[in-house]
Amino acid sequence: MSDFANRATENFKEGYNCAQSVLLAFADEIGLDKETVLKLSSSFGGGMGRMREVCGAVSAIFMIAGLIKGYTSPDDDIAKGKHYELIQNIAKEFKTHHKTIICRELLGIEDTAGTQGTYETLSPIPSKRTEEYYIKRPCEDFIKTAASIVEDEVLTRHKRNSVI
Repeated sequence: MSDFANRATENFKEGYNCAQSVLLAFADEIGLDKETVLKLSSSFGGGMGRMREVCGAVSAIFMIAGLIKGYTSPDDDIAKGKHYELIQNIAKEFKTHHKTIICRELLGIEDTAGTQGTYETLSPIPSKRTEEYYIKRPCEDFIKTAASIVEDEVLTRHKRNSVI
């Protein structure tokens, strides 16, 4: 396991959400301080505010990709297209390991009503981080995968392309 993956999983074990855990592991690489990283990624835990939508670890990959390889001109459709292609490839890579990027599907949370629920029925209260929590939650695997993807697909390619 890489140093980034180790840092990300340790962050998770300290109690940070999945997005915070991954983004914080790469704080030096993206040039952001710890407080900014934690605040920026705080909304993405639990699949975006515990709504069980896009996995927080995946959201963190997308944020890192944007900070390192993102576009800034609203008129540059070529840059936008290249960036969206990168994001789609990242999602596809994550899916090769875990079949989905959706939090509730990753966690095996059944959706018996045919919808995830309304905002009124979704509990915003995070689960207590107990020993049982870490045993039944596969989030560490998702965080490791996310850190590896950032390292392989974003950092390594970025450094390689910067040299050329």
